[in-house]
Amino acid sequence: MIGFDIGGTKCAVCIGTETENGIAILDKRVLPTDLKISPYEMIDRLCAAAEEMSGLADTVGISCGGPLDAKEGIIQSPPNLPGWDDVHIVEYLRDTYGVRAYLENDANACALAEWQFGAGERCNNMIFLTFGTGLGAGLILNGKLYAGTNGMAGEVGHVRLADDGPIGFHKAGSFEGFCSGGGLAQLGQALARERLQNGQTVSFCKDLSEVDTITAKSIAVAADAGHSDAKEVYEHCGTMLGKGLAMLIDILNPERIVIGSVYQRSRHLLQAAMERELARECLPQALSVCRILPAKLEENIGDYAALAVGITGKRGE
Repeated sequence: MIGFDIGGTKCAVCIGTETENGIAILDKRVLPTDLKISPYEMIDRLCAAAEEMSGLADTVGISCGGPLDAKEGIIQSPPNLPGWDDVHIVEYLRDTYGVRAYLENDANACALAEWQFGAGERCNNMIFLTFGTGLGAGLILNGKLYAGTNGMAGEVGHVRLADDGPIGFHKAGSFEGFCSGGGLAQLGQALARERLQNGQTVSFCKDLSEVDTITAKSIAVAADAGHSDAKEVYEHCGTMLGKGLAMLIDILNPERIVIGSVYQRSRHLLQAAMERELARECLPQALSVCRILPAKLEENIGDYAALAVGITGKRGE
């Protein structure tokens, strides 16, 4: 089994095999994404890397940021892949290399991976949230991936949680605006700018010239060092995370919500505020049966995600 994890700056090619305990990653190679060449030339490079490692297997799973048409196997102009416009990747791999190929957006692919091999194992209703650079969701409902009418299900980052606030998904006050790496940076920058302009000090920023360099990580470092202003930023994010999760829990009634990236690394800074908001907003009966967990596959989730797409596609034939 081959997995292609396609990103805007780098792509990973991994070789995996199914085992009694799930799946084992046998080898991996990372290639820079060359946006100066055609998408099909880049796909050829991925195939060449796979052939060098072990030979191109009969099945390829592909995880890629959207928008895309998973059913038809077409990548449709993702913002992080300029020039990848209507790329018929599944057809190309089939016709050029004679392999079966399956495509999913990265959130859905990660949901499949965590459901089959990670924190969502043995449950029928699971939500996976990316909580990385942006915020997207993959939905496992009644034991199946739910993509919606035209593949747009799970775009929870676009939901507006407040009339104003940090910008995510091109929308101020959106779920992604409050709950993503970029959103946390915006929250920290707003707090720092206000306090510095009022003559106060900020633990994670020395002066106004540094405001634009603030990141989710720099705020987390200050929070872990005990600084109350940095903790306040994460508490604000945790509160909005709880507000967004409460809607998902009340609407979809999941058994588990699995959250990656920022939550996985900084759960201790988010959890208390998140749980307070959940207790305030959720239907108690729905909240009582839902566990909220960090992603289990951690930094390898992209590899497992691509392989999971291939496995799921092959099983569904």
